[in-house]
Amino acid sequence: MTISGYTTAPSTTATTSSRTVPLWRTGGLAAVAAALATTSIAAVADGAGMSLDISGEPIPLLGFTQMTLLCSAIGIVLAVALRRWAATPKRTFLAVTAALTALSVVPDLLVSAAPSTRALLMLTHLVAAAIVVPLVAGRLPAARTR
Repeated sequence: MTISGYTTAPSTTATTSSRTVPLWRTGGLAAVAAALATTSIAAVADGAGMSLDISGEPIPLLGFTQMTLLCSAIGIVLAVALRRWAATPKRTFLAVTAALTALSVVPDLLVSAAPSTRALLMLTHLVAAAIVVPLVAGRLPAARTR
């Protein structure tokens, strides 16, 4: 564009933000999403008439919410620690959480409950892990940065 003999070029400097979402926030949102998912699965199963009893005692729906939030919080703390001290935080987090997820279904196999209840419990563990683990792992660097 020429005005009175001066040429101006359009501005090419973009206003980009390097703002990143903190690990704890991503983990917290993932934990809430996982808690909603597991509680919803349990509520649908309960509504469909599936037993949620272990040793004759019913599992309260809020128990699914509480345990999902608690275990997710432990996973977030683990991720923060691995980001700080592990040489390969993302890889280590994925390996540890895969092992912990596998171990988490062992009690479900051993409880005194109907096979459908056991399957439901295992499903909720896998659903919670499928939501939380990839989102938290996505916030971890491949190699330690500190």
